[in-house]
Amino acid sequence: MYKEVSKLPEAGGLSTAPVAPGRCRQSCGLTPGSPPPSCWVEWPARSGAAGGHANIVTWLGPSPCPAAVSQHGTCHTMDPVPEMKRNRFPSMNFEAEILTAPHDNSELYVIPSMRSLTAEEYVEAFKSFLDHSTEHQCMDEFNKKELPNIMAGLGNGKSTINVLGVGSGTGEQDLKMIRILQAAHPGVLIDNEIVEPNPQHVAAYKELVNQAPDLENVSFSWHQLTSSEYEQQVKEKGAHKKFDFIHMIQMLYRVEDIPSTIKFFHSCLDHHGKLLIIILSDSSGWASLWKKYRHCLPSTDSGHYITSNGITDILKRLGIEYRIYEFLSGWDITECFIDGDPVGGCMMDFLTGTKNFLGTAPPSLRQQLQEALCQPECSSKKDGRIIFSNNLSMIVVDS
Repeated sequence: MYKEVSKLPEAGGLSTAPVAPGRCRQSCGLTPGSPPPSCWVEWPARSGAAGGHANIVTWLGPSPCPAAVSQHGTCHTMDPVPEMKRNRFPSMNFEAEILTAPHDNSELYVIPSMRSLTAEEYVEAFKSFLDHSTEHQCMDEFNKKELPNIMAGLGNGKSTINVLGVGSGTGEQDLKMIRILQAAHPGVLIDNEIVEPNPQHVAAYKELVNQAPDLENVSFSWHQLTSSEYEQQVKEKGAHKKFDFIHMIQMLYRVEDIPSTIKFFHSCLDHHGKLLIIILSDSSGWASLWKKYRHCLPSTDSGHYITSNGITDILKRLGIEYRIYEFLSGWDITECFIDGDPVGGCMMDFLTGTKNFLGTAPPSLRQQLQEALCQPECSSKKDGRIIFSNNLSMIVVDS
């Protein structure tokens, strides 16, 4: 098991003298092709991540010492050590062999690999997030206050209103909006198409529809595709179906090309149609957290940490008119600060997009992130609980 450092390996003549590019520290005095029998590298903390604490990795030949190819590491020569178990582990910039058992009374500080959540792990973390947040209640408030007026202007007197949900997940929010559309246009047929790549979500959505008795005059068709796959399919067919209402709820973080995606789906709108984009607000704690710490974390599937200002900037460049509505939402993250709490661990995984963040992140990064979560720009306190700001922006785009 990896152990955090209690004391550094003892070695004589440790040097922290500057090194020229392409050479190891002067204690090694060797070129990249000729590392010492054993050395340990003091790797400075990534900017903004470790608050002055260095990362220590033991580096063994025959591969070049990583400090030998960077100006940033400090290499300290150690006396040759007896043969012992070695494991290989990936880091952000290089692959190193590390000691997993100390050769004397010392312990080596090693950073286990940090990685992004898989799709399945994300689904589980998201469920925990919904259980402790008011995200869906926030959307319900928008549905109640603003959506009926938006829906009333759709269709332009047509007998069928075409709806497209992009990244609809399990469909709970979709059906709420369909019911509002039904109320605004009684007796009108609604043709509802869904683009959703996750087969488990598609199955759950279908089951939800089967259990709903009040969806008369509504047809459903599913495309088990990503938004980009759907776009490609539409373009290959050469048929460009037009929709009266398209919604993209909390899904733009994972598309490959956000401007292109928005431009394509906007082109799918019929006359008087509306595109609804729901995205995290710049007033949310996420915006503050991502600005400071996203470079320390594994990237999302497509590496997009985007909030409402990023979307409105794209719309302005495209010359597309829009209106924006801001709604408050909170997430109770109190358990994040309780050592060993499994719910808190799951919350930190969702916050960072990282599997087992508390078990794999450097201690200094864990500490800094937890301190940041308590700052006013991220969270507030209510009745002794810590409530993370999860504010949402609802952006309504005209055709």
